Amino acid sequence: MIEAFINAIRNMFNVPDLRRRVLFTLGMLAVYRAGIHIPVPGVDQEALKALWDQAAGNLFGVMALFSGGNLRRISVFALGIMPYITSSIILQLMTSVYPSLKKIQEEGELGRRKITQYTRYLTVLLCIVQGVGISSWLQRQPGLVLGGGSVWFIILSTVTMTAGTMFIMWVGEQITERGIGNGISLLIFAGIVVGIPRASQQLIQKSSGSRFGAFCHRAPFGDAHHHSRHSLF
Repeated sequence: MIEAFINAIRNMFNVPDLRRRVLFTLGMLAVYRAGIHIPVPGVDQEALKALWDQAAGNLFGVMALFSGGNLRRISVFALGIMPYITSSIILQLMTSVYPSLKKIQEEGELGRRKITQYTRYLTVLLCIVQGVGISSWLQRQPGLVLGGGSVWFIILSTVTMTAGTMFIMWVGEQITERGIGNGISLLIFAGIVVGIPRASQQLIQKSSGSRFGAFCHRAPFGDAHHHSRHSLF
């Protein structure tokens, strides 16, 4: 089985067009992952790391996992590709409600381009709303924003994160057209896979910590039952 897999990889790189598509996809994924190391200006990364360590296991930790670590570092790609996914879902639902959008969708290639353009506009709107929310939340955390923050920090961080999401969307479209597979799906998959080691480490720490450790080290049922019988009589 391993030999067959190796042969399949070797044959894949022997085809020039397929090899070019694979290398292009890997290159775009590398660019996407490089963005995680570009933080939003004005955020204290050490204080942010301590904050996320406390948030491990709750809703914010889950959000950080699906953002591929971008939200954990508040990088330029902090919002990830989810605003675009949400916009696509909203537009799909609206085409079932509004006949005018349904008519545009049925116009073929031209209609598909219009719907895609509307999706991009809605993505920008969602990014602005989410960016303002995240920036305001960062300002409310003590010592997290350098200099205490101001309205300019909210504007700068919102514009930065919005531009990051639009760039990710462009990368996904390029992978779909010139690479292999659906670009958006590959970006989501890459983000989740990269976050699995951290999530596994946190799970091991939680299972061996006080929350689960106390339960795991309780006396066996028989001993507890024996003790309860002696306490009753």
